[in-house]
Amino acid sequence: MAVDVLLGLQWGDEGKGKIVDVLSAGYDLIARFQGGPNAGHTLEFDGKKFVLNTIPSGIFFDNTMNLIGNGVVIDPITLKKELDKLKDAGHDLLAKKNLMIAKKAHLILPTHQLLDAASEKKMGEGKIGSTLKGIGPTYMDKTGRNGLRIGDVTLPDFKERYQKLVTKHTSMLEALYGEVVDFSEREAAFFEALELLKQFPLVDSEHLVNDYLKQGKRILAEGAQGALLDIDFGSYPFVTSSNTTTAGACTGLGIAPSKIGEVIGIFKAYCTRVGGGPFPTELDNDLGEELRQIGHEFGATTGRPRRTGWIDLPALKYAIMLNGVTQLVMTKADVLSGFEKIYACTHYNHAGEVIDYMPYDICTIKPEPVLQEIDGWHEDITGITEISEIPAKLQSYINFLEEQLEVPVKYLSVGPDRKQTLVLH
Repeated sequence: MAVDVLLGLQWGDEGKGKIVDVLSAGYDLIARFQGGPNAGHTLEFDGKKFVLNTIPSGIFFDNTMNLIGNGVVIDPITLKKELDKLKDAGHDLLAKKNLMIAKKAHLILPTHQLLDAASEKKMGEGKIGSTLKGIGPTYMDKTGRNGLRIGDVTLPDFKERYQKLVTKHTSMLEALYGEVVDFSEREAAFFEALELLKQFPLVDSEHLVNDYLKQGKRILAEGAQGALLDIDFGSYPFVTSSNTTTAGACTGLGIAPSKIGEVIGIFKAYCTRVGGGPFPTELDNDLGEELRQIGHEFGATTGRPRRTGWIDLPALKYAIMLNGVTQLVMTKADVLSGFEKIYACTHYNHAGEVIDYMPYDICTIKPEPVLQEIDGWHEDITGITEISEIPAKLQSYINFLEEQLEVPVKYLSVGPDRKQTLVLH
């Protein structure tokens, strides 16, 4: 058996949560492998809407186990709120016993969030566009080898370890940013939330995942953010602080590269981005605003308006290459219904040269997109349930993308509900 991986191929917000929810019934374990509560995986079914920030998107199926993997950074306060909301909606995960947490997952402290906000404030106009969730500083402590992990909460000296790290943070806040802050209220909430988290199974997740494989069980690794936000291969420095690619599933869950099976890459029929950084096909005009409004392009976690633009094929090809994508999912095709013409970027004009790949200096020298015009479709596709009902011009767009990307589009999403998904191959 192998671990299938599902991840986003753009700058995040591609609709990963919905597709994981659609596929979950066919898996024994859904495992988040990186990122933090900056993720906002939106799921809709039976007239209800859920936004998951840290919890894997398979928790609505009783026979599917879910794991928050070691590559994730966890804010206990946010996770408790998420668990409480689910319980209020009739999904008590303690009672269902279908959520586990990796002991090696790192903790986001209240002071991590203070450092995040202070750093962004000091950068001014050059800021990264952080969600201010404390994720970057937590990963910095992880790589600096002085972070705290979920497994540490069971140790008798946990509070001493906590205080040592907090003292370091408050010293940094005062010395680097001139800030002396009172976070006692949030600190109290932090320790209260930890008491709830300790009631869930805290597991050696690398052993658990590999034992599942030995038993012949099916595993789906769920990514957060998008491939173009990868700390190594994204549009650095306008990236997240973790590896959002397939390689991140190996380190974020403790599985060997040879254990990777299908790699399911998700992309929107157009493109969006939150925060700063390059966006070659951005439509900073009325058309872009129309896309934003029709597509409800506002952050599921932050509510921030997303930047919008046409699909970027050089960027998609790059993400497909990095991740070893074997099948594609196109979401939000319904948003483009009604546009007379749509466009796809096939190349960049960059530094006097026409290229079909993402250049190293994309953040300093803005590439001009070379756009190909494509006929749009007018039909409302949100209610279609059969392949035969796909409008001819939409099918032509899918065929064009498959030819350009050299990977089959296996799933087509025509709306936010789990039922609004077609299997094409």
